[in-house]
Amino acid sequence: MYMQALNRYTFSSIALVSFALCLAAELKKTKIDDLVLDGKLCYLPRSASFELGITGLICLSITQVAGSLFVYREVSSRERGGSFTVTRSLLVLSWIGFGVAVVLLSAASSMNQSQAFGEGWLDGECYLVKDGVYIGSATLTLLALGSALGSGIVAVRKNKAEETQGSLVHVKVDT
Repeated sequence: MYMQALNRYTFSSIALVSFALCLAAELKKTKIDDLVLDGKLCYLPRSASFELGITGLICLSITQVAGSLFVYREVSSRERGGSFTVTRSLLVLSWIGFGVAVVLLSAASSMNQSQAFGEGWLDGECYLVKDGVYIGSATLTLLALGSALGSGIVAVRKNKAEETQGSLVHVKVDT
């Protein structure tokens, strides 16, 4: 029991670190004032958002995999049912939120690398990350965390309910 609580708190802490890193990346991203134009060529310096975004992405990935393994362990410890449960639907929602957050964080962090004259981010053009992209990633991080935790809680409660029912002894009393 103690180990499960420790894992849940560690898992949540890493996800909250990812959330905080996404918010910090939003504040440190490259701004329009950093853009240098030379005719048709542009230059953007490397931003701290690159490191913050990549670190947030790593933390998010760790929590998603750890949460999914925890839920899998809880679900596989009991007999598998053929019905689509709340546990599975929350886990799927968690993976969807994770996938969208990965795309947003990867693209936004990639744009915050140094974009040299004539190279740019894509087709030789410089791109800036729009306001709110990292905040959207932070929100999706919380969605993935909440869904994974919810899935784990439902799985643990169902296991405990099944264990409780299994330990009850039914006795037929003749009157």
